Amino acid sequence: MDVKGKKVVVVGLGRSGVGAANLLHEFGASVTVTDKKKPDELVSYIEELRPGIQCCLDGHPPELFGEADFIVISPGVPLSIAPLKSASERGISIIGELELAYKAARSKTAFLAITGTNGKSTTTSLLDAMLKKGGYATLLGGNIGNALTKALTEKISADFIVAEVSSFQLETVYDFKPKGAAILNVTPDHLDRYASMADYIDAKCRIFLNQDRDDFIVLNADDPMTRDIVKRIAIQSGRTGPQIFYFSRRKEIAGAWYKNGVINFGLPGLSSFTLDPSSFRIRGVHNIENAMAASVMALLSGCNPGSVSAALAEFPGLEHRLEFVREINGVSFINDSKGTNVGAVVKSLESFNVPVVLIAGGRDKDGDFTGLRSLVREKVRALVLIGEARDKIRKAIGDSTRIIVEDSLEDAVKEAREIASPGDVVLLSPACASFDMFRDFEHRGRRFKELVGNL
Repeated sequence: MDVKGKKVVVVGLGRSGVGAANLLHEFGASVTVTDKKKPDELVSYIEELRPGIQCCLDGHPPELFGEADFIVISPGVPLSIAPLKSASERGISIIGELELAYKAARSKTAFLAITGTNGKSTTTSLLDAMLKKGGYATLLGGNIGNALTKALTEKISADFIVAEVSSFQLETVYDFKPKGAAILNVTPDHLDRYASMADYIDAKCRIFLNQDRDDFIVLNADDPMTRDIVKRIAIQSGRTGPQIFYFSRRKEIAGAWYKNGVINFGLPGLSSFTLDPSSFRIRGVHNIENAMAASVMALLSGCNPGSVSAALAEFPGLEHRLEFVREINGVSFINDSKGTNVGAVVKSLESFNVPVVLIAGGRDKDGDFTGLRSLVREKVRALVLIGEARDKIRKAIGDSTRIIVEDSLEDAVKEAREIASPGDVVLLSPACASFDMFRDFEHRGRRFKELVGNL
């Protein structure tokens, strides 16, 4: 990257902003970081910035943007804010932290990128574990763990960069070209940021914006949106587009499919390889899908089947994703704080064949909670609601189950314990963002575990 001496504004001082600012500074740019938060809210991030990087906090001065040679934005910063719109109209280049990481690393290693509404973190982590088992050096990051730009400043050598990428990150990619990509599923989410579902899908589909016949993409054959995604690939790329492979729980396809309790594969150069999900440490129908997607990507990237099997046998799952917390008097408490949309809660509820006491609610992302009604009627003994969206959820669910409204997570956990019978599951799977009551979904999940630990 030739950025030496250029004035660069980095918008958003979170982990992505710190990584981007430090990387640009290392390449010789004159970097200023701006954030609408006050300095005392950003102390830990400010301390991570390298000497010489300027900070302009507690707002976004328009003149700062106007003087920039180009601008790098963090994923949480929408392109619609006034200073960015003005800069764009003046022809100033605006890219995201993911695009910056790609530009910095493109000559060194191949990207494997995973997006989707649900399952991204587990699938990305699984793929990374499979490749490591296969003897490859990997760098894991993006929307999970470290910002990729931070990892690149640490001069880590890798055969593959394995990246979880969100729709927010994909909005601002232009040259990004992953060797392998996956779109796991697309269900309504972040509609408080996007004007329509079509806009949300548009953002997800930027993952294959620059892919060609030397690249591949893995899609969910069972997802209703996949047909539309395939059409978009054809329109965008024609015959020069990426090779398409699939995973499915319902039908035999080119890729991986689940039948009679076994995962089968139909991939170039691979014959008679199967996986038995009973050997996996992770459980649930959603994790069968995640395992298929990760396995197809690993195998297409050169990983041997034995390493794929071994990784699945050892992988323990991730915190806040259907994480077992504790059993009390025959009642299991499960932390699924990462279930921040309706689709995620559907997948979680489908994993249980025992009665569930569901704790849900938080900050609404313009979700349609009526999509939970039939599954709640079938699976949920009682629904305990908290947070800003509790009244909206209560109205959407109607009389499908018993509903209790509480003012805090602490009260919700106590109430759920009173309601649950031996053999039941108490499940925190909120279907909402956490920001009305907690810093993030991790803070919410850890607080839930703390409360359960104190029962």
